Amino acid sequence: MASHITDFYNGKSIFITGGTGFVGVCLIEKLLRSCPGVKSIYLLIRPKKGKQIAERLEELTKNSVFNRMKEEKQTDLFKKLIAVAGDVGEENLGLSSQDRATLINTIEVVFHSAATLDFEADLKTTTNINLLGTRRLVQLCQEIKNFKALVHVSSAYVNSVLHDVDEIVYPAPADVNSFLKLVDTLDDAALIAKTPEILKDHPNPYTFTKHLAEHEVVNGGLPTTIIRPSMIIGSWKEPVPGWTISKNGPQGFLLGASKGIVRRLPVAKNLVYDYIPVDIVVNSIIVAAYNIDRSSDKGLQVYHCTSSTCQPFKWEYVENNINNYLHKYPLRSAVWYPYLKFLPSLFLFKISAIFVHFIPAYILDAITRLCGGRPILVRLHTNINNSLGRLEKFIFQEWKFNNPRFLQLHESLSPEDQKLFTLDIRPLVWKDYFIDLVQGVRMYLHNESPKSLPKARSKDKILMIAHLGLQATLLGLIWWLVKVLFATTWTKTGLIVPITYLLFNQI
Repeated sequence: MASHITDFYNGKSIFITGGTGFVGVCLIEKLLRSCPGVKSIYLLIRPKKGKQIAERLEELTKNSVFNRMKEEKQTDLFKKLIAVAGDVGEENLGLSSQDRATLINTIEVVFHSAATLDFEADLKTTTNINLLGTRRLVQLCQEIKNFKALVHVSSAYVNSVLHDVDEIVYPAPADVNSFLKLVDTLDDAALIAKTPEILKDHPNPYTFTKHLAEHEVVNGGLPTTIIRPSMIIGSWKEPVPGWTISKNGPQGFLLGASKGIVRRLPVAKNLVYDYIPVDIVVNSIIVAAYNIDRSSDKGLQVYHCTSSTCQPFKWEYVENNINNYLHKYPLRSAVWYPYLKFLPSLFLFKISAIFVHFIPAYILDAITRLCGGRPILVRLHTNINNSLGRLEKFIFQEWKFNNPRFLQLHESLSPEDQKLFTLDIRPLVWKDYFIDLVQGVRMYLHNESPKSLPKARSKDKILMIAHLGLQATLLGLIWWLVKVLFATTWTKTGLIVPITYLLFNQI
């Protein structure tokens, strides 16, 4: 049976912003591999100092996401990729008059995924990229002669001020014109000082400006769909299980834990965390444009590409298995024996981090410095601690992102398209998924081949012996110190054993 979605993309020219990012490269790969009849894919690429966009396009095709295409001898499809110099943060998207004219006369489908995801970015930066960048993109779409569809990649967390969120566009958090005038009028220091008052209940400038950006799309009056993914994680199935180049979310935790560097994780293991695999997000973007074209209703559609209400994840599902996964697929480059433990609050995490993160970090950085290397561990753990304050709301709060329309969209597809462009994660088994993700982190973030596993497992056994030896030594030392310093008080009260255990448990 033929794919209706593949047929839709045959002969179409597509324009993608954010094509060099995590979602962007996966989107490009899926389009080329599953819709090989696409005519051309124009990529907005920001020139970098010392690198022309042709070089950046060449670098993009070397990304690990394209390994499957290379194995299947599909690299001729790279000829369909056309780099266009530009930047969503500049007026007119930074396009030359010639490139703008080409796009207006050529492209039919637009995917807008460019954004700054940095929670530390200030309000002026996020406004320029997330809000005004979307406005500039919509203005381009309004000029396109044979325009078919715009798919805007937003975020489920634009409505993080709510706890139960539906697939609708909620009222804007501010009057956009008044807000833009304020941003333009105030200097940087004054704007930073006024930011909390502007954001109100929004946790950061990212969610605030992305929410306003949705209204730019609404006001554009175009055939448009807004896709709201939650936390985007490594792939479930495509191009291969566990593929990732992102260090955000679970893959970031596993990145540090597999090295033996990150040993504690602040999570509420009984809460639902909304994670969504990147290949499901990519499929939703591709399907959304097709759905706009086939639908008689060209009005705005909103879909939650989320898991919390259809296949929820809790860390307690994998708590008892996560360390087994780390030792089944260890790293040759591990610096210590991996052991990840979950803690239910930031306070407990920060106390524990003194013993298991900072003290070892200072020791190892000192050794590294003496050996002529570049010490990084203290800075790494300092950055982690600083970032946790900004992430606390996202770590210890639960949301329900209702997605019945998204699941209905999946059901509306033909059997062939449900298979090729699945949107349904209800069959996903989280324990199995994490086995793939651990291997994906090992291969794509640590660049360690499966062929190195035997040697890595041998090293893991050596590190285990060293770890047990250190634990035994430290247990004896802690017992002696507690006994000497506090015996007169705690021996009588029976606290010496639990206090010793409490301190030892931080190792």
